[in-house]
Amino acid sequence: MRELRFECVPGCTNCCEVEGFVYLTENDLICAAGHLEMSPAAFEEKYVYRTRHRRRLRKPRGKQCPFLENEGCAIHPAKPTQCRLFPFWPDLIESADDWAETARECPGIGTGRLYQIGTAVEKASEMERAYSFMY
Repeated sequence: MRELRFECVPGCTNCCEVEGFVYLTENDLICAAGHLEMSPAAFEEKYVYRTRHRRRLRKPRGKQCPFLENEGCAIHPAKPTQCRLFPFWPDLIESADDWAETARECPGIGTGRLYQIGTAVEKASEMERAYSFMY
């Protein structure tokens, strides 16, 4: 694998605007609810779509995430695991092509801190543990 450099660019929300879903762990739900001073049940009722085995944020019409605002993430200190770990997702660190493709949309990839491959794999493993249904 090649070197992995990444530093989030202040003000950039490109990763938040990619088509897809934001999945939640139970801990993600509890942390986000606490950040918004809501009970987990109230947060879930307002923001979460739940199936038998998965939880994800509801997508407002015309947006990818209910918490994406002009200035960035409204729940940044409590953002979900999936968001927090980007771009160290298993599929991205395992494929140079996928990493390079993502870098075309993410100005932070290829800049900033150099991550050792072991650190990147550890972060990707956290993603796999949190969202085992995806991997």
